Amino acid sequence: MSDSNYTKNALAASMKKLMRAKPFEKISVSDICADCGINRKSFYYHFRDKYDLVNWIFYVGFMGGIDTRGPIDGWDLLTQICRYFYSEKEFYRSALSFEGQNSLRDYIIEVLQPISDVFLEGIFPGYQEDRFIATFLSDSLLGSITRWLSGGYGKDIDADQFLERMKEIILRLARDLEEETGKGLKE
Repeated sequence: MSDSNYTKNALAASMKKLMRAKPFEKISVSDICADCGINRKSFYYHFRDKYDLVNWIFYVGFMGGIDTRGPIDGWDLLTQICRYFYSEKEFYRSALSFEGQNSLRDYIIEVLQPISDVFLEGIFPGYQEDRFIATFLSDSLLGSITRWLSGGYGKDIDADQFLERMKEIILRLARDLEEETGKGLKE
């Protein structure tokens, strides 16, 4: 492993460890550096700030773990997203609690926008990259995932149970839309 990757991974491990002990907003760059024994200069060589570090953790963990063997449809991608978040539930519960400039929420929406397009095309044949629909779907999915990870739906349900309920709701809404507009729906 290169020195750069070693340093980034050490900083990421420290951030995850610290986020299990205290809220994201109470963690400083100094705390992260002290925990892993890396100086602040090295931190800033690799990351702009702690938000950039959290975004990197998501990007490397999620994008590096996507199974791209064979064709991927929207449901497959949504399944991979939810299973990934559930595997790192404590970290993402904390990371997604912060909203504002440079937040992980904004970064995820930016990264997931192309995935939303694939998802929409899979459900609504002929979908024409309508930014309103794509943004609405991304915001809705991320809000629902955040609530799920924080236990906001009651009992702790795993990724597959959550996906089953989400798919049921999305397909029901899509069918209602199809009846209203006469546009096709694909399951």
